Amino acid sequence: MDNEIEVPAHFLCPISLQLMRDPVIVCSGITYDRENIEKWLFSCKNKACPVTKQSLIQHTDLDLILTPNHTLRRLIQSWCTVNASLGIERIPTPKPSMDASSHIAKLISEAKRFPEAKENCLATLRSMAFFERNKSCFQSSGAIEFLATIMMNNNNRAEEEERVDPTETAIEILFHLDLSENQIKKLINNECLQFLESLLQALKRGSCQSRAYATLLLKSAFAVSNPIQLISAKTEMLFEITRVIRDRISQQAHKAALKLVVELCPWGRNRIKAVEAGAVSVLVEVLLDSTERRTCELALMALDQLCGCAEGRAELVKHGAGIAVVSKKILRVSRAASDRGVRILASVCRFCGSGRVVQEMMQVGAVNKLCLVLQVDSALKTKERAKEILKLHSLVWKNSTCIPLPLLSSYP
Repeated sequence: MDNEIEVPAHFLCPISLQLMRDPVIVCSGITYDRENIEKWLFSCKNKACPVTKQSLIQHTDLDLILTPNHTLRRLIQSWCTVNASLGIERIPTPKPSMDASSHIAKLISEAKRFPEAKENCLATLRSMAFFERNKSCFQSSGAIEFLATIMMNNNNRAEEEERVDPTETAIEILFHLDLSENQIKKLINNECLQFLESLLQALKRGSCQSRAYATLLLKSAFAVSNPIQLISAKTEMLFEITRVIRDRISQQAHKAALKLVVELCPWGRNRIKAVEAGAVSVLVEVLLDSTERRTCELALMALDQLCGCAEGRAELVKHGAGIAVVSKKILRVSRAASDRGVRILASVCRFCGSGRVVQEMMQVGAVNKLCLVLQVDSALKTKERAKEILKLHSLVWKNSTCIPLPLLSSYP
């Protein structure tokens, strides 16, 4: 605009100081040009009013955040008309906004036709996914399938230099959509191997945030998978899940990864795959470092599953702190944790009860704990299992000085 033409201050957008074309009011009471404030909120990922710093993302629909300022728009149009002789063009009346489904469908259509529009499309879809009312529109517009396709098409582009990784953005959007069981089933049944492979690639090479989202999506996917899909889990997949547990990239992803081990291990050779991925050592480290109840329960449940195979038991016995930390958690976390701890010790005693292991159980206090289990208010099944372990090696343990005298009366 020519410098000689004085523009009323309230006709300018506070963000860019350009003439407003579609003025809208935000909940802080400030008026902005629609294009600029949308770019500020969504493309730049800001959530506060640029002037007042008040949070703007507090509604469920974009239309409730940006309210058209019809009075100011009419004033701007009148000013443009008055100054038409100076070369000022009258701003057109904004078109009514289309519904979310149509808008999403249009974005996807443009991204499919013009590859350069894909980044802008994903950025807009990402911003829309945060609004509850928009989520149902993603399915009706085909956005879920579009996002899955982007993930699958980028599986072989690990070395490709891109400003924004489209796979990571697609995974983030799918996570925030809170997909239903039917939507997830449709993804894994139609494109099962490709979709799961996309999540695996995100676990392998993604950022911490992307790995967290991929873990949570993977948990949802395996929760609705059929037995064949569960049995077909790759060793690579178990390795990456174990790596998420070890790296503790987020509390939510950490627990989701622990649950994945628990849910996958009963199927096929998944126990052995998890052991080969180093899961036993990682779970022992989790128990050593964590005092949070649910985390300890999940880690003991996973260890119990892994001790169902010879390889898992061998790894636990080989770990210097394996038997000790399992014994320590008995009667310290919860009934469920105590039950799992006793089950693990039962597996070890039944199948790996060598002289060294039996002696180690005395030294680390495992025998004391088993005697205490008989005396406290434990589950009946847990008490019966503790008695069986104590009977199994009674010749070695009965005369041991590690058992306090008051507890000898409880010894089977």
